[in-house]
Amino acid sequence: MLNYQSLPKQDPELWQLIQAEQQRQAEELELIASENYTSPAVLEAMATVLANKYSEGYPSKRYYGGNQIIDQVEALCVARAKQLFFAEHVNVQPLSGSPANMAIYLALLQPGDKIMGLKLDHGGHLSHGHPVNFSGKLFNFVQYEVGTDGYIDLVQLKEMALAEKPKMILAGYSAYSREIPWQAIQDIATSIGAITVADISHTAGLIAGKRLTNPVPIFDVVMTTTHKTLRGPRGAIIMCQEKYAKDIDKGVFPGLQGGPHEHIIAAKAVAFAEALQPSFADYAQQVIVNAQAMAKEFITLGYTVLSGGTDTHLFVIDLQNKKLIGKTVETALESIGVSISRSTVPHDPQPPYNPSGIRLGTPAITTRGFKEKDCMELARIIDQAITNRDDSQQLNNLKQKVKDLCTQHPLPY
Repeated sequence: MLNYQSLPKQDPELWQLIQAEQQRQAEELELIASENYTSPAVLEAMATVLANKYSEGYPSKRYYGGNQIIDQVEALCVARAKQLFFAEHVNVQPLSGSPANMAIYLALLQPGDKIMGLKLDHGGHLSHGHPVNFSGKLFNFVQYEVGTDGYIDLVQLKEMALAEKPKMILAGYSAYSREIPWQAIQDIATSIGAITVADISHTAGLIAGKRLTNPVPIFDVVMTTTHKTLRGPRGAIIMCQEKYAKDIDKGVFPGLQGGPHEHIIAAKAVAFAEALQPSFADYAQQVIVNAQAMAKEFITLGYTVLSGGTDTHLFVIDLQNKKLIGKTVETALESIGVSISRSTVPHDPQPPYNPSGIRLGTPAITTRGFKEKDCMELARIIDQAITNRDDSQQLNNLKQKVKDLCTQHPLPY
């Protein structure tokens, strides 16, 4: 438990809400693939006097005085990120994933330029060209798909690239469960002179743990959020080859952002230090093993898992054979203390708000110490909740089973 002293007395109303959320997290399970639990050290770094400092600019090139120590904090964070991902240049100032993507686009392209990204319902991301997002409004996106096997269709991707001649090709997705063929995509981009950008927000921890291929030495630019599998604070970083460094830095500041959040940058530094430890590689491996065990159990229970399994921390279940939709399942599982996220599936007949699939991920439960047998048991509990979603007594019994699993695997604070 973190040692809060002033907040309970100064703002008891907010303190009660924070306590309630901590209890919810302690007694419920998170299967949302983009969520995780930070270490106490990461949380502590966010609650420091570094939050008080305004530091527009970069180390040794600030627009405010008094940044001598802040410069050292940011430089330390950059050095650790470079070591972790073998990056030539790192900008640790982006506030989140979507702004990081925007900074990259604005740094290297002009509004209206053509970009290739994966369709949202095939596992892509809103900021990779969806028409309701800034990316789709400001840039001319053409979007590729996965094949009928659920894997990236490299033949289609190459044909589209040759026909469309985009200036940038994006890879790295939010609901794709397979290893990404970075070199093959880079080769396609090279053949047409396109810039490559990897969004590894979901898999950064698995890459840092050396369980998935690292695109940083392969692609031109790579960005990632620092929460999710990295177990850091909510934020992002951009890594790139040295030849793009000046443009990327200008794209972040002054192109998009003002003063960076140095307390969050400090927390990123803590998370990077943790990810450099040998134990983190074991964690990354267990995340994948857990996801594979859970996906296999769902297949045994009669569910359709996209691409037939996973190489990563997540997988997507297509509920159409069960004649169900995502919102129905999400509500049923929330009632027993299990949080998931809805997900579109390829060629989804349902709207994105209430799609035909659900996305499950194992980073958070693995942080709690779950092993394969626990994940398989949880899959069976989820199946029972879906089957008995209208039976309040059964749901209450299942909720107790979830609480028992939480007791066996407590939070790190």
